Amino acid sequence: MNIEIEKIDIHEGVTVKALLNSSTTRIFIDRKIATKYSFKLQKLKRLVVVKNINKTNNSARVITYQIEVNVYYKNHIERMRIDIYNLKKIEVILKIL
Repeated sequence: MNIEIEKIDIHEGVTVKALLNSSTTRIFIDRKIATKYSFKLQKLKRLVVVKNINKTNNSARVITYQIEVNVYYKNHIERMRIDIYNLKKIEVILKIL
């Protein structure tokens, strides 16, 4: 599905493809997408270790940065902190309840 993510400081938005995932514990954006659109990266105070669904360590190991954005989908808007991670072929992963 397509969503719009907007930079909070300059209110500039971009449309990205998002995957909904009920088993993830966090929200992610691909590092290349965050870099391509020049989102302001915020360094985390504590690194987040990433585990695979089978509880093994992920090859990318840790999350060190995140971005804060407004997320728009249809008539809904929400401010979110999104972790920067190497997703490869996926642009954004959203957590659903």
